[in-house]
Amino acid sequence: MRNARATRMSHPLLTWADEVLPEMLVDLEHLIRCESPSSDLTSVARSADLIAAIGRRLIGFDPERLVIDGVTHLRWRIGSPEPDAPRVLLLAHHDTVWPMGSIESHPFSIQDGVLRGPGCFDMLTGLVMALHAAATFADGPGGQLAHAGITLLVTGDEEVGSPTSRALIEQEARGCIATLVLEPSGDTPDGHHGALKIGRKGVSNYRVDITGRAAHAGLEPQKGLNATVELAHQVGVVLGFADPVAGTSVVPTVAHSGTTTNTVPARASFMVDVRALTRAEQARIDEAFATLVSHTGATVTVSGGVNRPPLETAAAESVWRRAHAVSRQLGVELPDAIVVGGASDGNFTAGIGVPTLDGLGAVGGGSHADYEHVMVDHIAPRTALLVALLRDLLGG
Repeated sequence: MRNARATRMSHPLLTWADEVLPEMLVDLEHLIRCESPSSDLTSVARSADLIAAIGRRLIGFDPERLVIDGVTHLRWRIGSPEPDAPRVLLLAHHDTVWPMGSIESHPFSIQDGVLRGPGCFDMLTGLVMALHAAATFADGPGGQLAHAGITLLVTGDEEVGSPTSRALIEQEARGCIATLVLEPSGDTPDGHHGALKIGRKGVSNYRVDITGRAAHAGLEPQKGLNATVELAHQVGVVLGFADPVAGTSVVPTVAHSGTTTNTVPARASFMVDVRALTRAEQARIDEAFATLVSHTGATVTVSGGVNRPPLETAAAESVWRRAHAVSRQLGVELPDAIVVGGASDGNFTAGIGVPTLDGLGAVGGGSHADYEHVMVDHIAPRTALLVALLRDLLGG
């Protein structure tokens, strides 16, 4: 992560980050062991309690606790309270995809420089980095930022599409000079770790429902209207909406049809996951779904639409250039930035026109997978980079 110059003459921020790394690892272990699956609101609330305690210790004051439809989110506002003061939004989430009890089958560990545990990569390490970085700007409610501010927003439902936090995220982002998203980094096509993300595909979700007519499959199948046959036709039509050249994927996922093996199916349905790099492509797909018509005479009904707008590269380029320049001043190497198919809450902030840089969190791999892991040697320099970028954005 660090280049030869940094090895010879370490930047003070790198020295600071190395010194606080043991404390960061303790905080991270506590969060991983706490467990916070998105669907378990009690566990998410308990996780928020722990994060609030860590933040109180580091930042010096309690966060605002925002409970929306039972989901617990946390917000710290550091520095100037003036509405026209330059402000940066630090964006993280504390829910994970891992069900309660996963810590037993996937225990927390650090071995040979690799940290493991449920949610460590996506994105509890990034959350701990954000807490420690924000703390460098805070001396209590007044803080050190007399003429600028930082908002640290920690949401509790990102992994399920941010249904309760989207409006809150967009509210906090409006007027900010930048949003920095602490989701984990990615890998470049040539295998370099730690790439920042300057683009994310937008996400649309659709459900296609088909209503036919039941009949006995053996005695009088001709009296039925087979919903499965219509489903097969519609899946083929929907697949044709994809445009690999434009980077648009259209993937039928969950499907249901029929009741018993000797009954002509009267009902069927399937879900479709759509990813697109531009709003124009999202709009084209939306219009295409509206054109679906029945092939067999069954009734075809479409629901759903755009869930997250794309994080287009134009929204990230200015912040990426500053991050790259800051990394060179620190002596921290950054590979080329990347564009990825997965979405994050950064899609929302970019969607309302706020410059957004993503992937500033952990270096490692295995999001949502059994091999989820974080490379410990990268945590300190990445945290130093985050602090340096915040200083640069807020005018030093």
